[in-house]
Amino acid sequence: MIDPYPSSHRPAGIAPDEWDLRVRLAAAYRVVEMLGWSEVIMNHLSVRIPGPEHHFLINPYGLLYDEVTASNLLKIDVKGNKIAPSDYPFNPAGFVIHSAIHQARADAVAVMHTHSTAGTAIATKAHGLRHDSFYAAQLCGRVAYHDYEGLSIRLGEQDRIVASLGDKPCMIMRNHGLLTVGPSIASAFWQLWRLQRACEAQVLTDAMDGPNVHLPHALALQAVKDADSYSKHAVEDKMLDALARRAFRRDPSYAT
Repeated sequence: MIDPYPSSHRPAGIAPDEWDLRVRLAAAYRVVEMLGWSEVIMNHLSVRIPGPEHHFLINPYGLLYDEVTASNLLKIDVKGNKIAPSDYPFNPAGFVIHSAIHQARADAVAVMHTHSTAGTAIATKAHGLRHDSFYAAQLCGRVAYHDYEGLSIRLGEQDRIVASLGDKPCMIMRNHGLLTVGPSIASAFWQLWRLQRACEAQVLTDAMDGPNVHLPHALALQAVKDADSYSKHAVEDKMLDALARRAFRRDPSYAT
């Protein structure tokens, strides 16, 4: 079976654990592109590098998702300083959102933010996400909301983003898009996958004639427990690994 996270191209100056994160994050960018969730050069997936400095990796501003590679990912600190030299800048909005969450939550090793059509549509509806579909039920009680404040380019919004997210793994940024966090890249992706699928299902069902079947709150909570139990079988890793293998077969350049 293909290893979608090869270490053969690791430069001498980058530690093995950082390089592994670089390859996995670059693979995630390719997967997001492959699934149609990318937003040209906007939006971000980031991962914090182990250590007390809270350095994290994020995409270079100006590159398409299928141009992101392990070696061109930016390494920055929570003050916005580039730790390693690069010809590319970073997106100010990405820095404001991702640095705030990486710094505030120890478990937010990976942060993912998208502007998918379905996600932005649900973010624009006053009632937000309903928990009646298969994936939406699994996220009952797990989705936070953050009110729109314009482009997220002001440092003053950081504390409010963190407060809105609380301890939840998912957040719908109203009038804006979707955001998920996790203790690993695979975990944050699994949350994003389910949130995205839930939004897609709601957009479609709301466009159809006839009433929806409402799930009782107790049954939705049972779905959350069942999904948590199922996740113990490493579904997060298996899901992202499978998609990363497909991305690798199409173009393995992300691992360089």
